[in-house]
Amino acid sequence: MNDPSIETVGMDSLIVRLFDSIDEENMPWMLAADQALRAAFGEALIDLVPSYTTLLVHYDIECLDLQAARARVSDALKGLTPATSGEGQRHVIPVWYDVSVGPELERIAERLGVSPEEVSARHCARDYSVFALGFAPGYAFMGRLDDELATPRLKTPRQKVAAGSVAIAERQTAVYPTLSPGGWNIVGRTPVALFGRDREGYSLFRPGDKVRFEAISREAFIEQGGDPTPLAERGDTPTEAQT
Repeated sequence: MNDPSIETVGMDSLIVRLFDSIDEENMPWMLAADQALRAAFGEALIDLVPSYTTLLVHYDIECLDLQAARARVSDALKGLTPATSGEGQRHVIPVWYDVSVGPELERIAERLGVSPEEVSARHCARDYSVFALGFAPGYAFMGRLDDELATPRLKTPRQKVAAGSVAIAERQTAVYPTLSPGGWNIVGRTPVALFGRDREGYSLFRPGDKVRFEAISREAFIEQGGDPTPLAERGDTPTEAQT
């Protein structure tokens, strides 16, 4: 971990920069920093948003001024030690991998010279760490993909991506929690709801969690409440692979 740098990004927000690059080994440090800052700010904390390399601290300016907030960050991170492994939850997410709901599945398979089934097998072959939440409520940035599966974002994003769509971009993977625009490569769909107001914390995933995908049949997908409507029937805009 670098010596933390603290940058002011608003009258009530600081960015704490801990790393320069994305690495799974960052996670124990990011979790430790998250816990230390939550404890240090207490009720003065409005939100804390971890990313791959930074934490955004949003605090209540009626409780703290800028100088006091920066001091709390500095004090909280002194002598920081990485969190122990196993802090997060483990999730198994069932996925129906099929070109009707995952239109980039076939293109990735052709690029690798393998079958779509082999692509799904490789996507299911490892655990992924949840690095950060963002873009949309419940959207988790997970990594890191096997080098061979790494695929550039679409050159033209779709206007509509179905909820539950499982996606790949570069060496990251994610699931779209709700219907939204999106520029990642879609390879399948899960029936699991990732965001709900009746769930504590609303989001299924938290930074530090581990996720493994599991291939299921169309029948199992429907039995579990999945919507098999092909992506092409949702009025998506045509896409073109980035070159």
